[in-house]
Amino acid sequence: MPEILVVEDDRTLNRLICEQLARHGHEVHGRSSLSGMRAYLNDHEPALVLLDIRLPDGSAMELIPELAEECPVVVLTAFASVADAVEAMKSGAVDYLSKPVRIDELLISVDRALSQAALARDHHFCKRQLAARRAGWNGGRLLVGHSAAIRQVYETIRAVAPEDITVLIHGESGTGKELVAQSLHQHSARSERNFVVVDCCTLQKDLFESELFGHEKGAFTGADRQKKGLIEAAEGGTLFLDEIGEIDAAAQAKLLRLLETGQYRRLGGNRMLKADVRIVAATNRDLEALAAAGEFRADLYYRLSAFVLTVPPLRERREDIPLLAEHFLRNHDFSCRVSKQWTQQAIRKLVAYEWPGNVRELRNVVERAIILSRASRKIRPEHVVFGVREPEQAGAVRLVFEHQPTLEEIEAKYLADLLERYSGHRSKVAEVMGVSERSVYRMIRKHGLDGLTGRRSAPAGSLRGRGSVGPAAGAR
Repeated sequence: MPEILVVEDDRTLNRLICEQLARHGHEVHGRSSLSGMRAYLNDHEPALVLLDIRLPDGSAMELIPELAEECPVVVLTAFASVADAVEAMKSGAVDYLSKPVRIDELLISVDRALSQAALARDHHFCKRQLAARRAGWNGGRLLVGHSAAIRQVYETIRAVAPEDITVLIHGESGTGKELVAQSLHQHSARSERNFVVVDCCTLQKDLFESELFGHEKGAFTGADRQKKGLIEAAEGGTLFLDEIGEIDAAAQAKLLRLLETGQYRRLGGNRMLKADVRIVAATNRDLEALAAAGEFRADLYYRLSAFVLTVPPLRERREDIPLLAEHFLRNHDFSCRVSKQWTQQAIRKLVAYEWPGNVRELRNVVERAIILSRASRKIRPEHVVFGVREPEQAGAVRLVFEHQPTLEEIEAKYLADLLERYSGHRSKVAEVMGVSERSVYRMIRKHGLDGLTGRRSAPAGSLRGRGSVGPAAGAR
């Protein structure tokens, strides 16, 4: 709710203006003197000031440039002092109203001034965002895939996005947590306002509070002017705190106050400011365990985890890998004179890999394959390079169960995993298992598995859970 300060020495007019603005949904405070205005501004920061420039204890004309740096100023003036109004406009006021004030004219002027201020903030923010995007591609801009795992994410986003609740997104590095946060914003009632990203990993400890909360002039060495923080840039929109587990104890305390009260102070400031933002945070760390160990504030964790949304790793949504590979092939951010196409063998190699770096690593591998394939129209397996590690080194097998499994269950799960990993390529599965291809066919029929997808023809809910078998027991 916009906070408006009315400075008018005619107490009756002051009260009438405050009442009319309050009826139209504004939070309004009235003052009748320069001293009263200064006292108010010491503790508050209004979105708009309605200012009578001739007050009992002096003229407010000299204060207009300073006020206009922080918020729009609309001048109230008697008809005989239009010259003062013109001078006020030159000093930074956005409009003036002649007394006696007409209510309809007042409301139009106030709405216009607030709208122009919001547009100016959005314009400044968009310029910063465009500059950041020119510095480097922002990765895939859409959630891509149709696997059961990613469909569950879509459904959860649609369910929670309209609710103005804090969301904690959990997932491994590179899974696309920022894209999930963007989707939450786009499906919310705040979608028309800014989506502001705060990267808690890259900001230095000393700069984090200044970037997030802003600072006042003189707050520290080099602070030669007031700077509004990213909370203000996200006003009315969504503030995304990426890798929230990296912030220090002091920042955690201030963030907790923001979540609990909706209020904060700029660094070096005394004024309590109100924040109208939705907080969405993300982490690849176990914040609950960190809180239990005293390494993260438990009260902040409980505030952040009002709703937890988990993003699955790429190895748990292998059927999306061909779609993602094609998406990155068509949407890479460097020139390519040849229209390229994946071979089936190259796609199988991609699907078989464990992807410890998840979707981010897949994008890098695709871009590397585009370069290595040079003038060839086909991207073949030899063009798919996984960096310093070979796929075999990263391909630990993980079999997870809710109970102590039988040998039959282990065989079925292992076969299903291999069929999915090698895209139903049975000769390759037979080679890995060390059996004949005929034996693989028999096992597929025995366990009711579809040879193309590696999935059971009937649900097998008992094959996933807490117990585990394999070299990476219990790790998912």
